[in-house]
Amino acid sequence: MDKQKLVVITGPTAVGKTKLSIELAKKIGGEIISADSMQVYKYMNIGTDKISPDKMGGVHHHLIDFLDPHDDFNVFIFQKLVKEAIADISKRGKVPIIVGGTGFYIQAVLYDIDFTETDEDESYRHELEERARTEGVHVLHEELKAVDPESAEAIHENNSKRVIRALEYYKKTGKKISQHNTEQHGRTSPYDFKYFVLTDDRSVLYSRIEKRVDQMIEEGLEREVKDLLTMNIPRDATSMQGLGYREMIGYLEGEYDLERAVYLIKRNTRHFAKRQLTWFKRERDVIWIDKQEFDRDDEKILKEMIRIYEQ
Repeated sequence: MDKQKLVVITGPTAVGKTKLSIELAKKIGGEIISADSMQVYKYMNIGTDKISPDKMGGVHHHLIDFLDPHDDFNVFIFQKLVKEAIADISKRGKVPIIVGGTGFYIQAVLYDIDFTETDEDESYRHELEERARTEGVHVLHEELKAVDPESAEAIHENNSKRVIRALEYYKKTGKKISQHNTEQHGRTSPYDFKYFVLTDDRSVLYSRIEKRVDQMIEEGLEREVKDLLTMNIPRDATSMQGLGYREMIGYLEGEYDLERAVYLIKRNTRHFAKRQLTWFKRERDVIWIDKQEFDRDDEKILKEMIRIYEQ
C-alpha cells in the first residue's frame, strides 16, 4: 500500500515560511496544517504573528485560532488533531502541508511517536507543580540537569510543563525522556514525506526578528496582552508562556519598563531561533533550503521545492 504523501515546511522563526507555504499549496493542490503551538489560541493574533484570513490566498488552513487561551495545548492533542486533519485533507484529494516551527510537534507526527502515559497516577506531577509555584521552575530545571542533561539542554527552564513532564517520566520509569524520545525517533514513518527546513544567514534572520518585534509593538501587542489579562487566564497557562506574552506581562505588572520588555522579546526570540536551528540539525531526513543560495528569491525556492516534491 502506498504511504500517504506529506510535505513539511519548517525553519526558525521569521525565516519566511508562511508566504512560501501558501504558494506551494497553490501549486501542488495542498492545504496547510499549522505546527505552531501558539497560533492555536483565539485572541492571540499579534504576538503569534497569526495569518489573517485575507492573507491565506484562498488556501484552507487547519489548527489555527480555535482554542480558548484558558485551555491546555500539548503534543498529545496536536498529534491527534493533525492525524485527523491529514485524513480529512487527503480524503478530498489534496496534499497535507505541515507548516510551523515547533520541531518536537512535527517529529511526533512524522514518526507517529507513542506518547502513552506511563500511568494514571498524577500525584507526583501535582507535587512538582506545587514546587514550581513555591520554589520556582529554575530549581526543577537544575534537578532535571542532574538526571537528564540532554532534556535540560533541549527544554527551556521557563517551560515548566515540559520540565515537569521530563522529571515525572524519569521518576516513574527510571529512564530519561530524552532516551525515550531517541528510541521513538528510531521508528519509521507511516508517511511518504518531504521535510523542508528553510534557513538563512544568521544576521539576516536576526534583523528580520528585530523588525517583526517592532511591528508587533506598532500593531498593538500591549493592548492585546492587556485584553488577555482581563480574561483571568492563569500566568502559568500554556498560552501565557508564549514568546512576547510572557515578557509583555512582566512589563504590565511593573517588573520593568516597555523598552526592557521589547529588548527581552527580541533577545528571547533570537535565542528561540537558535534553539530551533539546533533541533533541526539533529533531525534526520531533512532537506535544507538555504535562502542565500537562491538569492532569497521565493520563485527560485518554490521551483526547487516542487522539483524535489515531484521526484
